[in-house]
Order: sequence, then structure tokens, then C-alpha cells
Amino acid sequence: MSKKVAVIICAAGASSRFGGSTPSAALTAGEKRKKPFVDVDGRAVFLRSVEIFSNRDDVKQILLAISPEDEELVNIKWGPNLNFFNVKICLGGAERFDTVQKNLALIKDDIELIAVHDAVRCCVKEEWVDKVIAEAAKTGAAILACPVIPTLKEVKDNCVIKTVDRAGLYEAQTPQVFETKLLKKAYANLKNLDKSKISDDAQLVEALGEKVSIVETDTSNIKITHKADLAIAEAILKSRPKQKPEGYIGPYAEAQW
Repeated sequence: MSKKVAVIICAAGASSRFGGSTPSAALTAGEKRKKPFVDVDGRAVFLRSVEIFSNRDDVKQILLAISPEDEELVNIKWGPNLNFFNVKICLGGAERFDTVQKNLALIKDDIELIAVHDAVRCCVKEEWVDKVIAEAAKTGAAILACPVIPTLKEVKDNCVIKTVDRAGLYEAQTPQVFETKLLKKAYANLKNLDKSKISDDAQLVEALGEKVSIVETDTSNIKITHKADLAIAEAILKSRPKQKPEGYIGPYAEAQW
């Protein structure tokens, strides 16, 4: 029997490296949006991330964490659709760990696993999600991760100090999945850590001395960070075969997204 999963989808960032909000062809003249709300291949980035989890039988709760300043946009444009798929719109914090911590308080009592996913990582494959949830169910903590391929240089004062040995190095991705009690314990310990050095949820679990397993992926599980990444993500999505939904999909067909 599969464990009950809750998903926290993080879309509350400021999009500063993306250049803040950006124009979209689907918007009215002069209107701008942050990267989670920009269209990729016809649908908003964050919606593609929501859809990965909304059709799963083991997912019993989906929390979409957004910035307070985006609440009106999301409610007006996508609110009815998100309600149809039982997605709860929640407010995030100034930093990612603030966002997750606030949303942990909303997790239902019967949830056994919590998956934390970047809203802007919209190219994750269903098979990877299957594997990372299954791995976390066995080990208590698992993340998606990709072997580091580029040559890495350590640089100081604009000069190369050394070439970093990339053997055994992996790029952490999402979703990252944890037993509910373990993730809550990890966040309770956050007050004892240097928050400026925390970059993902797995790091908090590692700080407890707990092991975190990986499920290996590839570079196509891209995180949209800069404007140029939109074209890359769109090319990845278009290169994959499209699966048609089985049976009735309700009043909110793809065209209505």
C-alpha cells in the first residue's frame, strides 16, 4: 500500500535572477509576471509542476506557496482550476526555508511523506517522481540528483585557483521527499543553523546526521532561473511524446489553462 503524500510547490520567490517579472505573449500590453507564471509551450510554468502531482493517487494534498503580491493574479486567473484539482493556495515567506516552514504547519495529520518541489522545475518526468517517492518511502529521505558534467573551476579575484574534481559530485534537484516527522524535525532544528548557508531541504536533514538517498536523473530536469531557460524548457517539453488523458478530464480542459 502506497504512503500518503503531500506536496509543497514553491512559487514564492522574487525571481531576481530572472530579472524580476517578465513580459509574456499571453498578457495584456505592459503586464509582467514572475517566472513561475510565465507560459512555457502554452501553459504557465507552475501549472505544469502542479499537473505532475495532481493526477497521482498517492498525493492527498497539494499546497501551492506563492508570494502575497501574486495572490490576486493567481486567484483571478487560475483559482477555479486549482480548486478543481484540490490545490490549496498558500502564502510563502521571504526565503525558501521560510516558505516551506510556513506550509509545514498546514500539512494534514495523516500525511506520511512530504515532497517539496520547485514550481519552476516543470520538466521533471513522471518516472522520476515515481522513483523518488518510492525511495523515500523505503529510506525516509530521497532527492532527485544529476551527475555534474561540466568542468568546474574554483575562482578567486577573477582567476582560477584550481579545477575541482567532479567525481562523485551531483546537482541536487527536486522533488525532494521526506518522511513527515523527519522533515518537521529538520525544520525545528533550523534555529541552530546558519540560514545564509541553507540552499535546499535535504541540507537540513543532513544537518541532523540523517542519510539522504538519491535517484539519478539528467540535465533535462532543468530549473528555470534565467530568461534564456524558458526556451530550453520549451524545447525539452516539445521533444517528449505527449500523453493523452484517459476518460473525462472535467470542465477545465487543457485549452482553458
